[in-house]
Amino acid sequence: MTMGFVVRTRIFPLAVVAALLAACASAPPARENADWNSQRDGLSALSQWQLRGRVNVRYHNESHTPRILWRQRDSDYNIRLWGSFNAGNTLISGGPDGVILESGGEVLQAPTPEDLILRQLGYELPVSHLEYWMRGLPAPAGEPELEFNSLGQLRALRQDGWSVEYDDPRRYDALVLPGAIDLFRARDDVRLRFVGLRWTIGEPQ
Repeated sequence: MTMGFVVRTRIFPLAVVAALLAACASAPPARENADWNSQRDGLSALSQWQLRGRVNVRYHNESHTPRILWRQRDSDYNIRLWGSFNAGNTLISGGPDGVILESGGEVLQAPTPEDLILRQLGYELPVSHLEYWMRGLPAPAGEPELEFNSLGQLRALRQDGWSVEYDDPRRYDALVLPGAIDLFRARDDVRLRFVGLRWTIGEPQ
């Protein structure tokens, strides 16, 4: 893949945020929670999945709620957004070799999704963390604060300045995955709320 921007023209910033896209009370360390250890191991092994739903994006007093379809296959992802921004479909495809964004006939490329966000919006978002946070896992880098519910499931985490809260847990065989996720960073007042999430486990179709 040849990196660098192919086209640098008008793009819809909130579409990028949505795609690439709770203070946590003191909680027992994960190693002391047998239920969490089991869930963590199962979620870590989940390398192929798909989710559908909506994501509400709020930034600088703007709010949009496009539909989202996210397909993950190992380290490669394909995220489609539609139904908002007056932009038709927005497609983000990425992996270890870089990320490509396509919207309204425009194409952008960058080495990492963080680079793409920084160049387009002028600030950073932890896009690479979302693969983990969406499944209900802390990202590998950094020291997270974790909060569990009465069933030993992860209810909230705080990592790298972001608060992530999980709601509406649903069981998929041995795994519990969230039906709603709320992400918030107070520093720049960015909030993403994923709702109505429906998961497919295994290789995406």
